[in-house]
Amino acid sequence: MSSRRYGPLHGIWAVANRELIKWYKVPFIMGISLVQPVLWLALFGKAMNLGNLFTSSSLQIPGLDLPSQVIDELGRDIMLRVFGVTDYFSFLAAGMLSFIVLFMSMNSGMSLIWDRRLGVLNKLLTTPVPRSNLVIGKSVASVIKSLAQASVVLLVAVLLGMRFRAGLSALDFLGTYLALFLLSMGLSSLFLLLALRSTSWESQMMIMNLVNMPLLFTSNSFYPLQMMPWWLRDVAVFNPITYSNEAIRGLLLGVPGVNLYLDFAYLAAFAALFTGLLALMARWMLSR
Repeated sequence: MSSRRYGPLHGIWAVANRELIKWYKVPFIMGISLVQPVLWLALFGKAMNLGNLFTSSSLQIPGLDLPSQVIDELGRDIMLRVFGVTDYFSFLAAGMLSFIVLFMSMNSGMSLIWDRRLGVLNKLLTTPVPRSNLVIGKSVASVIKSLAQASVVLLVAVLLGMRFRAGLSALDFLGTYLALFLLSMGLSSLFLLLALRSTSWESQMMIMNLVNMPLLFTSNSFYPLQMMPWWLRDVAVFNPITYSNEAIRGLLLGVPGVNLYLDFAYLAAFAALFTGLLALMARWMLSR
C-alpha cells in the first residue's frame, strides 16, 4: 500500500474554515464583537474630540480678545503639532482598527480551551494534520475575522466623520491591511500560545484581561507618545500596537514623522516570532 504524503500546510484551511463557520453562522456573535469598538468611536471619540477644545467657539481667554480666525488657526496648529492631525476623532478611529484586532485575537485562545474541554482537540490530534497546523489554522481564522471586523469599524468611522489625508490611494489601504494582518497574526499566536496548556476557561479569561488592558493603554491608541510620561513611553515603544497605529495613521491620515519601514519591520518580526513559537510549542505540548 502506498502511503499518502501530506504537505507542510496540510489541514490549516480545514481548521480555519471550521472556526469561520462557527463565526459567520451566528450573526449575533459577530455583532456583539463590534459593539465595544463602535461604542468607543461613537461615544468616547465624539465626546472627547480634543480638536473642539481649541476652537473659537469653546476657547475663551479672559482679558484676551483675539479674532476667532486667529484662535481657530492656533487650535489647528496645536492639534497638528501634538497629534499630527486636526481632528482627534480621526486619530482615535485609526487606533480602533488595532483595538478590534486585539479584541478578536483574544478569542482565538478561548477557542482552543473549549476544543480541549469538549474533546474536539483529542479527535483532531488523531488526524494526520501536523499539531502545529491545528493551532496555526485557528490563528489564520482569527486573522480573517479581525480583518473583516476592522473593515466594518473603518466603514462606521467614515460614516461618523473620519477624515483621510489628501491623495489617499489604494496602496495606502493595502498597507493598512498589511499592518493589521501582521498584528493579528502575532497577537492571535500569542493568545493561542498562552492557551496551549490551560484547561480552565476561567484562568484563560483572567490571562486575557491581564494582558488586554496593558496592551491597549501602553500603546498610542488614545494619545501620541510625546504626551506620555517617560516611563510609559519606554514601555510603549515595545508594544506592537504602537507600531500598527503609527503605520495606519501615517498611511490613512498622513501623520508626519512616521517611519513605515521601522513599523512594518517590527510588526513582521513580532508576527514571525510568535507564530514560530506557537508552531514549535504546539509540536511539543499537544499530546495525542
